Amino acid sequence: MEQTLNDQFAQWLETVPGRYVRAWEQAGIDAEVVNTFGYHAIQIGLPHWDLLAQSRISCKVCTAQSGVLPAQQQNLVYAEPEHLPFDTQSIDLLILPHTLESASDPHQVLREAERVLVPEGRILLTGFNPLSLWGAHDWIPGLERGTPTLPGDVMSPSRLRDWLKLLSFDVQSTQMGCYAPLCRQQAWLDRWSWIEQSGARWWSFAGAVYMISAVKRTPALRLVGPKWKKNRRRVRRPMVVAGRAANEGISKT
Repeated sequence: MEQTLNDQFAQWLETVPGRYVRAWEQAGIDAEVVNTFGYHAIQIGLPHWDLLAQSRISCKVCTAQSGVLPAQQQNLVYAEPEHLPFDTQSIDLLILPHTLESASDPHQVLREAERVLVPEGRILLTGFNPLSLWGAHDWIPGLERGTPTLPGDVMSPSRLRDWLKLLSFDVQSTQMGCYAPLCRQQAWLDRWSWIEQSGARWWSFAGAVYMISAVKRTPALRLVGPKWKKNRRRVRRPMVVAGRAANEGISKT
């Protein structure tokens, strides 16, 4: 069931609104990964979509669950996002494209991400924003669903930031995009192209999708040991007082 939904999501990315989302997320992720360095970079899910193309990290791997996969895909690992087959503190960069929305246990996915990331490792997450025109189907009856059907919970960026902070992540940035209404035809989507700049300026919270960049922080350890410095006793030295009479005697001789 999960693989069928993931395949449907991959097919949705080839539609007009799907390509609209892909273009925005690809540009944002490319700008982030090009300046991220390390030894290992992992993309969790969606192997049909290469989000590590601009990364300078030499070892790049993508995970998948099962099913029909692209023949040209290399360095592919079959794994569940809740149980990653990587060593603790071994990954420098993690990309989760809509992974939490398609996961059965989003909390466990984030815990696994925190486990495998090295200290100061970076994580990039993308997702649909429920507080947008595309997410209005959740609170307006009869409105056509704008996003593909996913088994997980579509969460707001503020909620996801809270989850990350609880896991000792330092949220670096939150970017919002895709302010145009849901359009099934490219011609109508082109007519709404003007709204991108206006939306980013006036109602930035209402973008259809978001991208969060965070860094794993490790609390500094403070060594507590015995107090080696001893209190020294003050030794009173004898005071030499040269009186007036003594000085006069010396001068007479």
